[in-house]
Amino acid sequence: MKFTVVIPARYASTRLPGKPLLLIGDKPMIQHVYQQALQSQAARVVVATDHQGIAEVVQSFGGEVCLTAANHPSGTDRVEEVARKLALADDEVVVNIQGDEPLIPPSVINQVAGLLGSQLECEMATLIESITEVDDLFNQNVVKVVLNAQGEASYFSRAPIPWSREQFNLAQLPTQLPSGPFYRHIGIYGYRVGLLHRYVNWPVAPTEQLECLEQLRALWQGVKIAVAQAVEVPPIGVDTEQDLAKVRLLVEGNADND
Repeated sequence: MKFTVVIPARYASTRLPGKPLLLIGDKPMIQHVYQQALQSQAARVVVATDHQGIAEVVQSFGGEVCLTAANHPSGTDRVEEVARKLALADDEVVVNIQGDEPLIPPSVINQVAGLLGSQLECEMATLIESITEVDDLFNQNVVKVVLNAQGEASYFSRAPIPWSREQFNLAQLPTQLPSGPFYRHIGIYGYRVGLLHRYVNWPVAPTEQLECLEQLRALWQGVKIAVAQAVEVPPIGVDTEQDLAKVRLLVEGNADND
């Protein structure tokens, strides 16, 4: 199916300022993300940024870029501005890839877009993987999701959900992962453009504000979010200096094997 990839890329990251421009091997991070997206079935790939320096770098390697406002509260709001400027039709599909995912597999980009083609009643889609380590279950930086019988998201949380009344105890957390199911949310989204236009006009949801998870705004408004197990789990993204060092080692190792 036809879809457009939009890659939000902010310069003012709190933990790692300017990270879209940080070098991984001999290329800036944003170029790695862009080139991975080009290997998907996307009809068009666009970087969305509020920073002229990032825009110039994208243009220097032949990428398409759209300058956006600097005051967007979330990546979804930034993606909506791009969809509006590109005059995309309401029924078209946009896939949002984070600008700090330099190793994102093209297969998962196609998968997210395909979910919206196969589940026509859903206007938004995302991916998950099974949680296999107890530390991840209780890590607030690992977002968990609970599904319904139709394979749609019921809720996303930084807390360990679903809570096992029989196996969990706040006074003494388990050292081994209890029986699940427990799923980690993978931060890639597909949207129908019409949903994006509605999303930016909705107020911040109470749950969104508490959890700092923008997808909860859509759930609060009754949007159905299609969810599937990722066909290929994306390698680590880049949030910190430590993440950057790990990704550089992975890229350098792949280059040595070429």
